[in-house]
Amino acid sequence: MTMTTFARIALAGMIALTGTAATAQTDADKQREAQAAETRLHEDWAWLGRYQSANAALPKPGNHRVVFIGDSITQGWFDMVPSFFADDRMGRGIGGQTTPQMLLRFRQDVVDLHPAVVQIMGGTNDIASNTGPMTPEQTKANIMSMADLARANNIRVIFASIPPADRFPWRPGLATAPKIAAMNAWLKDYAAKIGATYADYWGALHDGDATRASLTYDGVHPNKAGYAAMAPVAEAAIRAALAKPAPRGLR
Repeated sequence: MTMTTFARIALAGMIALTGTAATAQTDADKQREAQAAETRLHEDWAWLGRYQSANAALPKPGNHRVVFIGDSITQGWFDMVPSFFADDRMGRGIGGQTTPQMLLRFRQDVVDLHPAVVQIMGGTNDIASNTGPMTPEQTKANIMSMADLARANNIRVIFASIPPADRFPWRPGLATAPKIAAMNAWLKDYAAKIGATYADYWGALHDGDATRASLTYDGVHPNKAGYAAMAPVAEAAIRAALAKPAPRGLR
């Protein structure tokens, strides 16, 4: 089976999560992953099946459940630091995903879990055109729609900044930093406009336009030290969000 461009990018996003361990993969392993990614693009584009079993097995939520929905940066957080996801915190990241894919699974992977808070982290792969070219306005529309769904269901919202990156290894030549800066400025302003919370991971990780070398393994994805730097930002954002009254539907 010949991989489409989208399948190659999705596979690159998944492989990135394993860092240098990816080099140990056999050619057969890579081919199987490529075929699985290709099949999903045609049969489950948003990968709704990824967390269905885990969602079904969840106990009744407490008063402080937090769901983190996002892409490989969110998935990597759970994979590398599972202890952070104790106390009714749910990791619902999928490597390589764009905001339209996140929006399609938002009801299943967020609303139906009845959290008190959701953190939405997306946009890196929109900038990279992982599922096709996207304008900033399209990314913003998807994020606004996710926030609308959350607020209509009494869920407090945290908007996570896009982490710093001065390059995307799978998109050589793309000017990433100004696009990230512009989207983060909008996220911060929109959070203030609707009474959501903004989590500034960019500020905790950056060295100029890039992620500090000691906090990343590829210039885009945090390593364990990177997630350790992000954790206080997340904890503060969760406290701030929980201190606000739950939304009572859209005005």
